Amino acid sequence: MIIYVDDLGYGDLSCYGATQIETPHLDQLAKEGIRFTNGHSTSATCTPSRYGLLTGEYPWRKEGTGVLPGDAALIIPEGISTLPVLFQRAGYRTGVVGKWHLGLGKTVEKDWNKEISPGPKERGFDYSFIFPATADRVPTVFMENGRVLGLDPSDPILVDYEKKVGTEPTGEENPELLKMKATANHGHNNTIVNGIGRIGYMSGGTKARWTDEEVPLTFLQKAKDFMGAERDRPFLLFYSLTEPHVPRMPSTYFKGKSGLGYRGDVILQMDWAVGEIRKELEHLGLSKNTLIIFTSDNGPVVNDGYQDEAVVRQNGHLPSGPFRGGKYSAFEGGTRVPFIVAWPGKVKPAVSDALVSQIDLISSFSSFLGQPLAAADAPDSQNLLPTFLGKSDKGRQVLVQQGGALALVKDNWKYIEPNKGVALNKLTNTETGNSDVPQLYDLGTDKGETRNLAPEYPQKVKEMAQLLQQLKVAGRSR
Repeated sequence: MIIYVDDLGYGDLSCYGATQIETPHLDQLAKEGIRFTNGHSTSATCTPSRYGLLTGEYPWRKEGTGVLPGDAALIIPEGISTLPVLFQRAGYRTGVVGKWHLGLGKTVEKDWNKEISPGPKERGFDYSFIFPATADRVPTVFMENGRVLGLDPSDPILVDYEKKVGTEPTGEENPELLKMKATANHGHNNTIVNGIGRIGYMSGGTKARWTDEEVPLTFLQKAKDFMGAERDRPFLLFYSLTEPHVPRMPSTYFKGKSGLGYRGDVILQMDWAVGEIRKELEHLGLSKNTLIIFTSDNGPVVNDGYQDEAVVRQNGHLPSGPFRGGKYSAFEGGTRVPFIVAWPGKVKPAVSDALVSQIDLISSFSSFLGQPLAAADAPDSQNLLPTFLGKSDKGRQVLVQQGGALALVKDNWKYIEPNKGVALNKLTNTETGNSDVPQLYDLGTDKGETRNLAPEYPQKVKEMAQLLQQLKVAGRSR
């Protein structure tokens, strides 16, 4: 089981050093398994990280893997061995429940009132219960096995990201209808659903639209249903939670519980959901036979488009922990995320500082399942199965991180290539890592990336820049 959460930072869990919030269920998971302190997503945003995890290819190698709108076409190529395809070949049933955000169908133009393909099924998942993109993007509907759930044929769905469709109010035109105000310039001022402005325009599908408070509970129940249905045979479940991504609208039970605003509340809700999943595994008699991987698609962001008190009630909480940057950033806070592997009786409890990445899961499970990958499959993935199972303390030697710029990590040295983008994302108040000069940091002594050593080590900068360029060229030559 892969439990994949959204925008959770390294410092957002008490087992990773948080002091203003307690996450007992994930603390227990970490206590029973391996807590990696140098675990990474491939990228500092969600779509590319999901692409990298499922394909084993650095997303920056492929155009069109940036953050997708809700009407995007499927970006995972046809004919490759994805992570769930490997499990299918090994006789597993495969399911994805939760956020998808990898596109659906062959084109942007699609009929939301019919079955849409290709999608999760055509890329390796026997069962899917998803929403198409993110909770702040239309269409705000659940889809089960390629079809919108609960759709009334007499109320067809239309979606457009360029122009308004239908006559429904928008956050821009009718701000008085919003129960959660949007922050200026983030784009959350289009069609209003459940009192919250979204990115993109939507009409129709009135009965099919979810309310934000029910989304996590629905995903949890569907995950339990899949586990129960497949209890008598091997299965892979990719449980992709939406927390703590915006809009943060926790279920009523969790509102106000954290003292950190709605962002803290949905982290508590996420932690509770992990506990409920583990209870269900115990109930089904599967707890000792299930390998759980918990991690996040990128680092944290506090202010990402809605006025939900996440900033004013932060109360000293440090979502990125000791690291610089966060979501959208090439600094460590962008991709260094919680990464826990637990398997009762098979993985001994430990804390590991091995350098590991989500991109390595596919090659590692290829080894685990005895399912070879073709030469063109998963080109950037490495077999770290011994590391994930606690039989080795060796991780990657080299990792490319994708934030505002590309960064290369090798032997505790980190090089960020020059980039002309802005140094500060003013919308989110996040340092991007962009600079017009090379940056070099010694993560062994300066994990907060406070001192740029590039002027002092020009030869090291040259070596790192050359290696990064070699990796780029290798990708183009495939």
